[in-house]
This record gives sequence, C-alpha cells and structure tokens, in this order.
Amino acid sequence: MKFLDQLQNPPREFTAIPFWFLNGDLTDAELRRQLADFAAHGIYGVVLHPRMGLSPDITYLGERYFAHIRTAVQTAAALDMKIVLYDEGMYPSGSACGLVVKDHPELASEGVTLTQTVLPGDELLAQTENGALVVRKSGGTMRGLHWGEDDGEKNAPLTADILNPEAVHRFVQLTHEAYYREVKEYFGSTIIGFFTDEPSILGRNVSGMFPWTHGFAEIFRRAGGNAANLAALFDGRENDDTRLYHKLLLQREGEVYYGTLSRWCEAHGIGLMGHPHQSDDIEVEKYFAVPGQDLVLRWLAPEKDGLAGIDSTMGKCSADAARLMHRRRNANECFGACNKDDNPWQLSGGDIKWYTDWLAVRGVNLFIPHAFYYSICGKRKDERPPDVGPHSIWWVHYEAWSTYWRRLSWLMTDIDLHAEVAVLCRNRDLCPDTVRPLFERQIGFQYIPESYFPACTVEDGALCLHGHRYTAVLGDKALFPDAAHPEVSALEPDCRCDPPQPMLRCASFNKEGRACWLLVNEGNTPIKTRLTLPVDAPLCRCDLWNGQPCACPAEHTAKGACLPLELPARGSLLLFTCTTQETKILPLPPTYLSLPVPDFILVEEDAARAAKTYRAVLQVAAADIEAATPLLTLRGQEMAELTVNGQPAGVSFWQPHKFPLAGLLTPGENTLTLTLTGSPANRYGKHPVPYGLER
Repeated sequence: MKFLDQLQNPPREFTAIPFWFLNGDLTDAELRRQLADFAAHGIYGVVLHPRMGLSPDITYLGERYFAHIRTAVQTAAALDMKIVLYDEGMYPSGSACGLVVKDHPELASEGVTLTQTVLPGDELLAQTENGALVVRKSGGTMRGLHWGEDDGEKNAPLTADILNPEAVHRFVQLTHEAYYREVKEYFGSTIIGFFTDEPSILGRNVSGMFPWTHGFAEIFRRAGGNAANLAALFDGRENDDTRLYHKLLLQREGEVYYGTLSRWCEAHGIGLMGHPHQSDDIEVEKYFAVPGQDLVLRWLAPEKDGLAGIDSTMGKCSADAARLMHRRRNANECFGACNKDDNPWQLSGGDIKWYTDWLAVRGVNLFIPHAFYYSICGKRKDERPPDVGPHSIWWVHYEAWSTYWRRLSWLMTDIDLHAEVAVLCRNRDLCPDTVRPLFERQIGFQYIPESYFPACTVEDGALCLHGHRYTAVLGDKALFPDAAHPEVSALEPDCRCDPPQPMLRCASFNKEGRACWLLVNEGNTPIKTRLTLPVDAPLCRCDLWNGQPCACPAEHTAKGACLPLELPARGSLLLFTCTTQETKILPLPPTYLSLPVPDFILVEEDAARAAKTYRAVLQVAAADIEAATPLLTLRGQEMAELTVNGQPAGVSFWQPHKFPLAGLLTPGENTLTLTLTGSPANRYGKHPVPYGLER
C-alpha cells in the first residue's frame, strides 16, 4: 500500500529546508559537522543564509566567503542534501548588501513625496494645492551582515532601485553570476533554488513616500495618468490615477525585478524561491518556481484570531497561486521571531505545532523554518530569535518534527483540491472578511486574482478557468454577472459538523485516487462533534503527528459517512477513503484506559538547563494492562520526557502531555521518571518562564 507507506515514512524529497544563519567565524570543519548533524535529525536541505554576526574577516562575496560556500555545497552533495542559495547579505533582497549602490549612487531607491520644499536634485512631477509632488532618493536602507549595519545604524547599507533595470542587472552580476561561477557544477542537482527575500522598492526605514523610479513619470503619462492626482496617495484616497499608479507599479516590479530573477534561475537549471514583500502579494507569485510567503513576528498566533487581517491570507495566497500557476510546491518561511509576550526565545512546541497546521491545512507544502543558527555566541542569540533547530530544547527529539513536516508536505503535494467556490481578488486585497465564513463552515475555495479574470468564462452559471468549474463566485458581481453568486449560508461544506465547529479547518482533496480530508483544530479547546462526509466508501484515519493509520468505522447514510470526531487542541487528523481489504488489515482505533496521575516527587532541578526531573511509583493491576491501552495524561511546561521502568515512553511537546504506555507496564509497582524542560527564554529571554509539573 504505497499511500500508507509514504504517509508513515514520507520521502526525503519533502524535507523542511530551514534558513541556516551563517552568522559567525565560519570554519570548514564546523560547517561540515553541522550539516551532518542536520541530516542525522531528518533535515535534508538548508537555505545558505549569510546573516548579521558574520565574522568581519569574511567579506561578503569575497574569496574566503565563497570558499565556505563551496564547502557547504560540497558537503551537502555528499550527504544527499539540497541547497537553496540566498541572494542577499541579509535583507531585503536586491542590493547585494549595498554593493549595487556603492560607486553608483544613481542606482539607489527612489520615491515620490508630497512636500512644501523642493530641494536641489528633486524631480518635480506636479504642483498641487497641498504641495509639490517630487521624486527623490528614498534614503532606504537594509539590514547588513556585520555589527553596525543594522536598522538605524550609521553603516546600514543603502538599498538599490529594484524598478531600475540597470540596478537589477548589477545586482544579478554581483550575486547570482558570482555564485554560478563558484559552484556551477551543483546547479540543478544539489542546488535547487535562489531565495529572494521580501524585496522592498523604497527600502527600510522610509516614511512619507511611495515607490517610484527614473522614467516612471513618462510611463505613467503615456498610460493616461495625471501626476497631480497622485497627491491622493498621501491621505489614503483612491481615484483613477492612484489605481493606474498601483497597476503600473506592479507591472514594473514584476517585469524588472521578479521577471529578471525568474528568467535567470530558469536559464541556470534552478527555481526562483522566497517570497514577496507583503502577505497578500499574489500577482507576483507567478514569477516564482516555488511561490512563497513568510509567517514571522507573531503576526498570527494561537492566542489571536487566525482569520483576521491581511496576514491571515498568506497560506492560501501562496498555495492558491501555485495551483493556478501549475507549481507543485509552495513555501512558507515560518516561525521567525514568533516570540510570545515579546520575550525572546519564548516559542513553545505547542506554538510550532499550531503554526505548522495553520499553514498545511491552507495548502502550504514546503516548510522553511526560521532559523538554524550557526552560532548563538554573544549578540547573535538576540538577532531575530529563537533558533528552532540545534539550539532548541527539542533537538534531541527533532526527528519527530522533521518527519511531521515531511509528512504534511508529501500529503499536500500533487493533490486535486476540492474547491467549488471562486473568490475574486486583487493584489494586496485577498478579502479576509469575505473568506472567514468559508473557513468557519469548512467550505473549500480558490482565490482568482485579477490577472486571471480575462481567462475566465461562464458556462451554465459556473465560472470556468483552466478546466475547473466553480459553481459559486464570491466578489464583485459585476465582473461575472452570469455566474452564480449565492450566500455563503447556501454553500455546501466539505464536511458537515453537528454541532457546527467554527474552529475546525478542513482541506478536502483527492490524492492518488483517494478522497482525503485534512482536519485541524485551530482553537485552544478540544473539538467534539459528529462529522458527515459526502462519501460512500470505507474510511481510514491517521493521527498525523504519530503517523499511525487505522480503520475508521462509520455509519453510512443517505447523506454520507457519519462518524464521531474528537480532536484535541493542536490536533491534526487525516480521514481518507480506502478499500474493504485495507480496513481489514488495519487495526481499529485504540481504546484507552486513563491512568490516575501518581504522586510525582521532584528529585532534581537543573536551573542552567531549566529542567526538572520527577519520580513516581505507579501501581497497576494485570487486568488494567490487558483491557486497553493505558494512557497517562499530565500537565506541565514545556517539553515532557517519560521513562517507565527505565524504558523510554516517549516525548511530548505540548499540553496536555499524553503517554500511551502499552507494553511498558508490569503488574504491581512501576517506576516512572519524568523530565520537564522549560523554555530557553529562561536562559536567553527578558524574563523567566515557569516550567515543571502543574499540580
């Protein structure tokens, strides 16, 4: 059963590919050691990300720099790992860590501003009743590689004008061509992509300006624009000219920056990867071989509304773009600086699980964890923490995470998504309020961005695009008046819940001839409901965290297969159709016997590691062991490791900690040893975080 085999043991092709912060005094021996360590923990690819803290003796794009890059690439090749190159010295991309502008100040970022004072060198666009519209250098900067080059610091590199073909050409010559000269024999094999990171037209730390570039005034004029009306940009008003401005700007950015990089990558046997500047930038995703977005800075979180605001659209943005553009994969740079309570390094395993599931159920199938740190020495540990890899408390058990990411990535690749609803959208307007009830009612949908409107037709009330029929359309009715525009309440869900479950997320799709439903509890309390699936075939189920499939008894009615659903917080479950033979081979879902929590006594505390170890004696009867799977449930912070009679019983990364103890208990007395390891915020954060058992 290939489907079940790959579900349990997902291929390494679907590995997570974390940012690897090359942020210290690099040595070849340490580069090799760390890469081998990653592979030993189930991570089979990295993004080579030069990062702040890089030794000042290592000049970006210099001889020593590329010697280390060659070592990393050669080592990865020997380990059968994949490499994604990073196209910048920190971020945003497009400036080669200031080298594009160095000796060429005319290539620096530009913007248009509304001012009362026209300065020497300004290009006057128009006089308006509110002041003069002028074009000038934005003064935008980027985060550099060495100390003293960060935001607000005097040596922060200037950003380049990525709307200027000459600047982009210089950027490609300095970066892409240099990498190709150094490691070209690995392009298309070990090296699979170039990552471009949230390119910004104005640069960072700019206010009171809108993007512009040399020659854009003439482009705008020839398109029928009146520059004077762009004064409306500065008080948030919209008119025909501001709409034209945004349209032309998007075209220019796509053609000059993304298009240039995309064509270069394709010509050199790799793919453009990374992500655009904003979470709902959907139109430029077409230039990416792997469309992407980034979930960072706790824009979204378990304690927040996961359906509110533009950032709530990022998962569907990249996944839906990939489907429209016939890309197999789409990515998310995830977990970066997602610290809770503004406390560095306070990012729990439960949070990581929530973020992972939030992305996967929306269709993301390549995880790019931010980040694995080469070094956390000194100030490096404070640069956009936490490390979610080798310096995390989970590293010894990391294969649980790396396998889970591979499993979800495999599961959500090469699928036929069930989406009867088309949601019409425009770039940077993905309608979060419109799609909220679709998520809450488990209704599948597909974003259709504006550039695809001309390819759409309407047949018998259905919107047709690329061979897919959407029986319902949400959005401006005037665009497709002959299409069906029903109320959301009239739409058929992918699964029916009784009672309704607004925190249940569902992705319904076909994979390898099977109907599948990926179910995720996006809330913080358990879900208990009765589920009806529109299918008549036998069902199997799989707890996606442990990867164990089993048969799934269901009542088959005229409405479909009905079954009870209990899904805990942080729960993720796959239901899928199977054959009668498979249901006979697979076990039934286990029956659990809840054990009383014994009296755990603290026997050791390691304050340096933020770890507490407890012991307890558990009395059990022979009948209890034989009747069902004994289950011990505990509450405590943060990572729990349990042994029973000296044998490992597992590890748990979020509450409540559940330990099935089948085969570990003996009649009579059993010795339990429990270790709870607390958040690294206790060592590196602003304030300590409680850890240990909760009584």
